[in-house]
Amino acid sequence: MAEEKKAEKAKKRPTALKRDIQSAKKCMHNKTYKSKVRTAIRSLEDAITKKEESAKENLSLVYSLMDKGVKTGIFKLNKANRVKSRFTRRMAAAK
Repeated sequence: MAEEKKAEKAKKRPTALKRDIQSAKKCMHNKTYKSKVRTAIRSLEDAITKKEESAKENLSLVYSLMDKGVKTGIFKLNKANRVKSRFTRRMAAAK
């Protein structure tokens, strides 16, 4: 049993290799998050053009996702503010 634990122990790797692994993981996480944001934006655009009631809920979802993206460093603050501002204006114009 003690020998099995030694075999499971993580092996030591060079720092550069570790950074490559970390950056690949982070890149994959960022890619999936950006995809989720694009999907939310697309559904918001559809709701605005069709003048559906779900547009307000989709707008709050986009706000939330953009703010979380800024907090984690996926998006810059100016991009998030620009996206939120544009969709707020489109919602007001659609009414």
